[in-house]
Amino acid sequence: MLTGLSIRNVVLIEALDLAFGRGLGVLTGETGAGKSILLDSLGLVLGDRADAGLIRAGTDEASVTATFEFASLPDALASALAEAEIAVEPGEPLIIRRRLRSEGGNAVGSRAFVNDQPVSVALLRELAKGLVELHGQHDDRGLVNARGHRALLDRYARAEVGEVSAAWDKWRAAESALAEAKARLAAASAEQDLLVAHLAELALLAPEVGEEAELAEQRASMQKGERLSGDLAELQHLWTGSDSALASLRSASRRLDRIAHEHPLLTEAMEALDRAVIEASEAEDKLEKAAEALSHDPLLLDRIETRLFDLRAAGRKHGCSVDDLPARMAEMRAALDQIEGGEASIAGLARAAQDAGLDYRAKAESLSVARAEAARRLDAAVAAELAPLKLDAARFRTAVVRLPEDRWGPHGVDAAEFLISTNPGADFAPLAKIASGGELSRFILALKVALAEEGGAATVIFDEIDRGVGGAVASAIGERLARLAAGGQLLAVTHSPQVAARGTAHYLIAKSSQGTVTRTSVVQLDAQGRQEEIARMLSGAEITPEARAQAERLLEQA
Repeated sequence: MLTGLSIRNVVLIEALDLAFGRGLGVLTGETGAGKSILLDSLGLVLGDRADAGLIRAGTDEASVTATFEFASLPDALASALAEAEIAVEPGEPLIIRRRLRSEGGNAVGSRAFVNDQPVSVALLRELAKGLVELHGQHDDRGLVNARGHRALLDRYARAEVGEVSAAWDKWRAAESALAEAKARLAAASAEQDLLVAHLAELALLAPEVGEEAELAEQRASMQKGERLSGDLAELQHLWTGSDSALASLRSASRRLDRIAHEHPLLTEAMEALDRAVIEASEAEDKLEKAAEALSHDPLLLDRIETRLFDLRAAGRKHGCSVDDLPARMAEMRAALDQIEGGEASIAGLARAAQDAGLDYRAKAESLSVARAEAARRLDAAVAAELAPLKLDAARFRTAVVRLPEDRWGPHGVDAAEFLISTNPGADFAPLAKIASGGELSRFILALKVALAEEGGAATVIFDEIDRGVGGAVASAIGERLARLAAGGQLLAVTHSPQVAARGTAHYLIAKSSQGTVTRTSVVQLDAQGRQEEIARMLSGAEITPEARAQAERLLEQA
């Protein structure tokens, strides 16, 4: 609820700090004292359009700060704040500040803050839905807005809209799955012949993962052997035959062996020669193995190159690497399997979609019945409130209308709107189009009393709901405002002493002049001050003893 309002340099208000509490707060004062300035100031923190005319003459900046406190933050507010990345800890107040700055002429700069974080005015308007509900002479929000009527009726009916919403989501998901399956099947069927041809071509090729790398390595090795074949043949000739270097080494080793015992140096020479023979023999073996490894069969090389060409051409054709060709074949087989089993799959999805649709329709029909019954009860409850509010010639009707199927949704198959007729025989029409300002406020009061709604804005404000009425009607209005305020916070700008007497807190708005400077002030009245103000409202400029006595009686009766 609204617990504090601070205003600086707004029109006639130089500096004002107000504290508000639960229950019914009434604001009174003579005509022209500045009650509208308070509402305009509050409107700024609720996202209303900034106007240079709101900035007090002689200053170039104005500001309004509103403080709201909650036992627990309503879900709608918490969601909007979370989306704006503004954290509000449990028990922490929500402080909204709007600052205006004159930029010359009619131009005005505006900045908004929530808990000292800069925000857009659009966010203020979003938050306003859960913070303040204002009903006045030019009300175009709250209960007047037909877009919220269905939700109000559902709350009144205690309807299980969540079940309908879940059934709608399930139906939409089933229909979407069916449409997607049909589209996939249609696309696959159109390509069936091509899939068969491609799969047969790849099956004949029989590609394997890793085959390309293995073939490329074999080809590179054989091409290398082809280049080195001449050099290897010459080297092998040097190591083979009776006149080869190795044969000469072996012959020298045999001769030296016969005389090595004759001298130690010959023995050492013999050992060195033996080592050379061993090393040379190992070299001979490696040359033979290298020649064998690098040997190439021209026919085999041709087959390898042909295979590589075919594999790579297939990869390019199907837009993938050679190693991905087996996976592509699997995809083709799956697509063909889907075509073969697609009709059965689609039949199953169609049955699921049909069942989901029937379930949604059943739940939506049940909701429609609940709405129709609740509409009858609400119409009777509002009708009972009209006569005491001097609206006995008026009629109220909750219209529940079946929507065309293309407009069904998670909230069911109905639209709901509150309609009124203010004169006998007149057609029913929307609230805002047929009622005058005073009538509209009283209709809204009757509707709110009948709804006894929960989940609305934290603070409700009625602006001059008692315009043009008095006596018993004003008393009826005051009694109903007090009843509504018992569970929360309601502020009423009033000219009626009967309404003012019902307040749990009373604020007097007054205007004073000093030379050429005019100021508006607001003070919270004590018990004596309340009696004096209500006596003034009863008697006018001169407060008589009779007016004071009547004011005392009104306060006692409240």
